Amino acid sequence: MADVIFFDLDGTLVDHRSAVMETIAAIVRAAPDATAPPDELVALWWSLEARHMREYLAGQCSFAEHHRRRLRSFLPMLGEPVPDDPALLDAWIEERYLSAFEESWQTYPDVQPCLEALKGLPRGPRLAVLTNGDPGQQRAKLARFGLLGYFDAVLTPTELGAAKPAAYAAACAWMRTEPARAVNVGDMLEGDVNAAVLAGLTGIWLDRGIDFVTGGPSPAADETVLRIERLTDLADRLTHLPAPSPPGP
Repeated sequence: MADVIFFDLDGTLVDHRSAVMETIAAIVRAAPDATAPPDELVALWWSLEARHMREYLAGQCSFAEHHRRRLRSFLPMLGEPVPDDPALLDAWIEERYLSAFEESWQTYPDVQPCLEALKGLPRGPRLAVLTNGDPGQQRAKLARFGLLGYFDAVLTPTELGAAKPAAYAAACAWMRTEPARAVNVGDMLEGDVNAAVLAGLTGIWLDRGIDFVTGGPSPAADETVLRIERLTDLADRLTHLPAPSPPGP
């Protein structure tokens, strides 16, 4: 059995994409002066989120500033003026986006049964969340659904000093384990699975049948990729993994 299992959060434990789409669709529908059809504006917001999140993860801006950058590009498309004062942008995000977004959070139905099954394993692994998200927001998601107690750690770029994929080595060091004794589970084939394997971990792809980025069908995977369709299949998959190497001296 592995020593540590790392779980991605958004798209793996919590349905982040649906929450974003639902929230922005409601904002767009309520905008009388929007300059494009609702579907186009929702897609624009999603692409802006990805672009400016990459800037945040690269250390080019704060988490709050990544929201402001997104909004500066989006407000003209809503037909709204762009305030010069960052505090007004922050207020828009808080009052019109984040409050509704947080209400839209949902965990996937297979999450808690999976965690219960893992906790019930004899000599079971320690569990941790490894996410590129903001630490406060990510912990709030887990707390909302009573999941924090399942995990020994919630690790983000704030704690580790790096985002995935560079964070895998740091996460293993934080958990006092070796990559060969760690498993990473996530919905992103490249970032959660292939990158974890390159770092020396065992990567398990949670293929929920949708590409998190595009919303289209899942990407094609090499036949060597370890794949599950439901988190409730994870405990059985773990029992069939090769035995990890013993710890080094």
